[in-house]
Amino acid sequence: MRATYAPSYERDSFQKFLAGEPYELPWMQDWLSMVEDAAREGRRFARVRVVRLSFSDYNRWSYVIPQYNIAAGEDIRYLISERAQELKLPDHDYWLFDSNKLLRMHFDEADHFLGGEIVEDSAEIVRHNYWRDAAWHYAVRRDEFATKEHPQRN
Repeated sequence: MRATYAPSYERDSFQKFLAGEPYELPWMQDWLSMVEDAAREGRRFARVRVVRLSFSDYNRWSYVIPQYNIAAGEDIRYLISERAQELKLPDHDYWLFDSNKLLRMHFDEADHFLGGEIVEDSAEIVRHNYWRDAAWHYAVRRDEFATKEHPQRN
């Protein structure tokens, strides 16, 4: 949902990306290994990224590096922010685990991650499942998003 994130572990790689220099992603390796193992076992990792069509530098970065997530077995799709607003999707990041565990993410004004809040309210979990399903329905795969001028017009 956010146009910018500021995790310290990405800083060097991100700065090299902005400078057009080669970069490495050592901080992603554990995640990619976990996704690969899970995919081999038949488990699914999927996410929707809500983005503005005028990409921030961070959105450009977070559009390039998912090629590694996708290769590992994660399904990442894109939805433009205007469509997300039409769908009345929330303006916060969250993760759903097995459709019954909700982790809402919190960030400060400088885009630093403050932590996740486990939400146990069943009505709130159902609402987030609905939002996930609505976002997924209208989102498109990364390569399709790249080739369409206005990917969410239908």
